[in-house]
Amino acid sequence: IQRQTLAFTYCDNQGQVLTKEPARGGKTLDPVDVLVSVFDESTTTESRENADGVRIDARNVRQVVDRRAYHTKLEFEWAEGEALYGLGSHEEGMFNLRGQHQYLYQQNMKAVVPALVSTRGYGIILDSCSLMTFHDDAFGSYLWSDVDDELDYYFLYGPELDQIVHEIRALTGYSPMLPKWAFGYIQSKERYVTQAELLNVVREYRRRQLPLDCIVLDWKSWTGDLWGQKSFDPERFPDPSQMSAGLHALNASLMISIWPIMRPGGANWQEMKKHGHLLGNQATYNAFSASARACYWEQANQGLFSHGVDAWWCDCTEPFEADWKGAVKPEPEERLRINSEESKRYLDPELINAYSLLHSQGVYEGQRRVTSEKRVVTLTRSAYLGQQRYATVTWSGDTAASWETFRRQIADGLNFCASGMPYWTLDIGGYFVKRKPELWFWSGDYDEGVDDLGYRELFVRWFQYGAFLPMFRAHGTDTPREIWRFGEPGEPFYDALVGALHLRYRLLPYIYSLAGWTTQHDYTMLRALPFDFRSDPATYVIRDQYMFGPALLVNPVTRPMLYDVGSRPLAGIAQTRPVYLPAGAGWYNFWTGQAYAGGQTIQADAPLDRLPL
Repeated sequence: IQRQTLAFTYCDNQGQVLTKEPARGGKTLDPVDVLVSVFDESTTTESRENADGVRIDARNVRQVVDRRAYHTKLEFEWAEGEALYGLGSHEEGMFNLRGQHQYLYQQNMKAVVPALVSTRGYGIILDSCSLMTFHDDAFGSYLWSDVDDELDYYFLYGPELDQIVHEIRALTGYSPMLPKWAFGYIQSKERYVTQAELLNVVREYRRRQLPLDCIVLDWKSWTGDLWGQKSFDPERFPDPSQMSAGLHALNASLMISIWPIMRPGGANWQEMKKHGHLLGNQATYNAFSASARACYWEQANQGLFSHGVDAWWCDCTEPFEADWKGAVKPEPEERLRINSEESKRYLDPELINAYSLLHSQGVYEGQRRVTSEKRVVTLTRSAYLGQQRYATVTWSGDTAASWETFRRQIADGLNFCASGMPYWTLDIGGYFVKRKPELWFWSGDYDEGVDDLGYRELFVRWFQYGAFLPMFRAHGTDTPREIWRFGEPGEPFYDALVGALHLRYRLLPYIYSLAGWTTQHDYTMLRALPFDFRSDPATYVIRDQYMFGPALLVNPVTRPMLYDVGSRPLAGIAQTRPVYLPAGAGWYNFWTGQAYAGGQTIQADAPLDRLPL
């Protein structure tokens, strides 16, 4: 410690410098007035519905000074050649965070986890639930928080990344064991409409002898326009208990989408309103209140869980956004401003990133109070440090179907898990497949959906990658997602999908063992290469390869080889991809058994039915 400025230099047991703060001190607290909203008799509400569901906005809201707090800033002098990973999952596809900046707020395609790990053998946790930014650019190298009553952070020494993750979970909570079925294939789309449709899809999987462990009931399971009501529409789901029993008889589990937002008028909303459990928009329940969380769970229990629902899809856990509209995507700084202002309108500015954590807590603890016979599984769109202790899996939000998006998703998942979070997934094939010019996010490349051979190729490659994620799940809108929608037996796309599906199930004992390690030893199954090859600097920038557990080097194919958009054939493209084999290990081709030395790049065969492995 530099006594005059309190600048820290961090060293290992041999005195080797790991990192340091600037000599001038590197820790800044800048006083700020904290504004909170006042909702009174003049406040009105207005409903709107967009591609991301119903939103209720409050109008005539006053803001007043509630207290004093600080903007905080924590600076570092990171070393040349050092790589940093973490901060959660963000849509840009950043991998090594050196030379980058990242805005940390919850949004449809952003899941915030304020933890970093370094290839120099240490980690950093910034204990803040407010808006944050990370910079390693012309503005400096630092972590900044918007509203905190103190600067609270943790320095963690590994030196291996697995040891750092262990320390993150020791501080923030261990990950419970998920049920075995959660590691099988999960079929989802926007959306299955009726009880009969759900059952018939599972029956078709069984008829074709295709493995399937779960089917998902997306939004609008409720009656009419009662958005967020946690009960089944009796016309479309006349006997939900029988439906669940029928699915269970077919050895399939049922996951259902639930929302923190309720349109005024439904029974759930009326109960929340009566007990004062709603935030200022009079539609989103207050997950920061233990009694509101208990009320929310009881509604889910009575209307859904008691009928045999097995798992939860907690959608829209941000739960506020302001940029999911318009033809032009706002600039990053504008998105930061409008989304954080929208969150601060309803939430304490010191807590705007923590809603998903508390929401997940309520669901987990509620189900555990009811029974210990069914393990909890909750799929969430947002995340926060410690959320893993509530049996959550985070997915990357409503992405668009393009090869560029697919490439970015690989790095997003690796950074999320490098943050100490064990379970991540995505919408295989992208959520938005078609393009709507009036909406910037509805930007898929394939207006013909599954009829476009270019989309079929993209879906196959995304599906092959998904088979090597902690949760294996297809989902999206615009076009069907069931495997037979991509062809029939004997046709190349169908056969390639079936091959990937069967491979996932061949590996299920291995994957379930990795899940056991995750619970018992704080393991990370989705592993950026420096987790296992930190001594090989060549791995620090490889964003499209990763280890899946200790044995498998996964190398997704992220460019088209057969068809372009519109089913246009591509000619002269070799069906191979470069694969770097990290130094420090010998390697075998999974498909042929051929042996290779590490520390070299090879050209691996990558026909449509094969992911280089």
